[in-house]
Amino acid sequence: MTRPILLRLAACAAAYLCATLFAYGDEGMWVFDKLPLRELKARYGFEPTASWIEHLRSSAVRFNSGGSGSFVSSDGLVLTNHHVGSDTLNKISSAKKNYYRDGFYAKTRAEEVKAPDLELNVLVAIEDVTDKVKGAVKPGMSDEEAGKAKRAAIAVIEKESLDKSGLRSDVVTLYQGGKYALYTYKKYTDVRLVFAPEFAIAFFGGDPDNFEYPRYDLDFCLFRAYENDQPVRPKHFLKWSEAGAKEGDLTFVAGHPGRTSRLNTFAHLEFLRDVQFPLVLEVLRDREKFLLAYGERGPEQDRQSHQMLFGYQNSRKARDGGQKGLNNAAVMARKAAREKEIRAKIDADPRMKAAYAAAWDKIAAALKLSKESIHESMFLERGMAFDSRLFQIARTLVRMADETAKPNSDRLAEYRDSSLESTKLALFSAAPVYPEFEIARLAHSLEYWVKKVGADNPTVKKVLAGKTPAERAKELVEGSKLDTVTCRHKVAESGAAGIKSEPDAMIQLALLVDPEARAVRKKTEREVEDVLEEQYGLIAKALFELEGDNVYPDATFTLRLAFGPIAGYEVDGKKIPAFTTMGGAFEHAASHGDKPPYELPASWIEAKKAGRLKLDTPFNFVSTADIIGGNSGSPVVNRDNEIVGLIFDGNIESLVLDFAYDDVVSRAVSVDTRSILESLRSIYSAEGLLDELLGKK
Repeated sequence: MTRPILLRLAACAAAYLCATLFAYGDEGMWVFDKLPLRELKARYGFEPTASWIEHLRSSAVRFNSGGSGSFVSSDGLVLTNHHVGSDTLNKISSAKKNYYRDGFYAKTRAEEVKAPDLELNVLVAIEDVTDKVKGAVKPGMSDEEAGKAKRAAIAVIEKESLDKSGLRSDVVTLYQGGKYALYTYKKYTDVRLVFAPEFAIAFFGGDPDNFEYPRYDLDFCLFRAYENDQPVRPKHFLKWSEAGAKEGDLTFVAGHPGRTSRLNTFAHLEFLRDVQFPLVLEVLRDREKFLLAYGERGPEQDRQSHQMLFGYQNSRKARDGGQKGLNNAAVMARKAAREKEIRAKIDADPRMKAAYAAAWDKIAAALKLSKESIHESMFLERGMAFDSRLFQIARTLVRMADETAKPNSDRLAEYRDSSLESTKLALFSAAPVYPEFEIARLAHSLEYWVKKVGADNPTVKKVLAGKTPAERAKELVEGSKLDTVTCRHKVAESGAAGIKSEPDAMIQLALLVDPEARAVRKKTEREVEDVLEEQYGLIAKALFELEGDNVYPDATFTLRLAFGPIAGYEVDGKKIPAFTTMGGAFEHAASHGDKPPYELPASWIEAKKAGRLKLDTPFNFVSTADIIGGNSGSPVVNRDNEIVGLIFDGNIESLVLDFAYDDVVSRAVSVDTRSILESLRSIYSAEGLLDELLGKK
């Protein structure tokens, strides 16, 4: 990090007072069926109509790769970030053509490149199913029994919805167990790349500038959704604002924030601070170091690993910021005080005390158990010991055969009927597998596992079978044919009995570790997850009784609305402007010697020399909108529901937003859509695409 942030984190602690609706500025990641309309009108003199809300909701898109996007043309163009699309860009690249590094423009529909396993979801409806889910819990049930009953009820609700509507149907846990909602989605799996700029400008400034501001990034790309081999004609898509926005303008962000922990108990935050975050950071740093070294082996190795390296670097920097927030004494003191206040109110009422008082202590006890099994869970069930796409494929094949033989309500969530199609999309993806990279990754993760749990660990001994991690990794990868989709289909069709006798080395590894991995998953569900969900549900119920339900739930990678004006800020006495310009990118490059990661692409240099580029075009801007990871690619719209920006990052001060909101220095960072138009026009000569975005064709 390039600036100290600890002194500024104290201001963020006010987020913990979020039980009152606008306790702090423009705080809130609001679900679309419970938007703060009255408060928006009081605060900004603007009240979105039902049609305004429906239009934005139906234009928003979720990427299964972990980001957001939006329909932006009548012919199914979908706008998102380059880094959201990078998974696809990497998978369709080869040694001969590097879409990820060099960019791409399909001048005709025939030139558009199909993504191998990209799924887009568009939210159709939200239904409160709290009573149906909680109604499955009978008096006297233990937390484990309650968890099992709720999972069965959720499976039934999702299956009934899927059968009735044909739509993707997900029951979402809100308020960490306080409420449940059925989200139904229109799903698109024929998605094709239309345009991407060069990596050098999409991630200009690289890791040093990541989560910093001012920024100069053209972090966007465009896909097109198809159905029946024809471009989708969405009823709702966002129109482009050629005029753009200015400082002070109210903006709205419709996206899919991944996960926040703002409603967590003090004990849970301590667990994250002392146990989970340090462990995750250690793993992220270890994998980042490995990937940097692997990329130095040569240009092809760098191409294969670069996108994964970016992901680890991004996650490492985000978690590091979150860790600093959790280490801030003022933030934690505010959380402790808030919790003490709530518990005192509950203790003062005998009925509430009997119903809710024990919840905090039960959560703390469950987290102690989680600490005891966190390494087993991470290495075995989450597969961190087996960093290999081939292993992931093998595990999916093994579990799919076992799970689909069971009644739908008894299956693991990812193999229920409501999720099975999406699971198969990833399983049978034609994305390439690189043997050398697979061997290196697997050898490294096995070695790390041995270092953490010891060579005498019984499972380690079984897996290594007397060989070194490097020897075993080579044997496993070279002994597998799961890199071919045909082989995967053949194994899948053989069923559970056939898989058990399958000689493929990766299948045999998956079979070897699956009993222990399932055991730790079951133990975690029984002793930790079921307890947390049930007890957090009680805390949520208590808060609803005390203060009403005008509180937004923590993020769950479901569609949310955030809002706030475009606004600069001040750090250490220095005023940071709300906007940067395209000309500023050249100045920023020159100030760093025009060397990577501050080297602009040749296309930009040529456009400037030719005098085509309008250097005063707004490039990036910041707003107070409440965002988090998963919001990447979210459209930023104005009061007229016109798109004016594209979320791609937060500043360094925003990294505490997992736990606390702040609008003093925390900012959401967006690509200004005027820079996208200008680049298409003056740098990439993409006139056809420009006309489509502006509705001129």
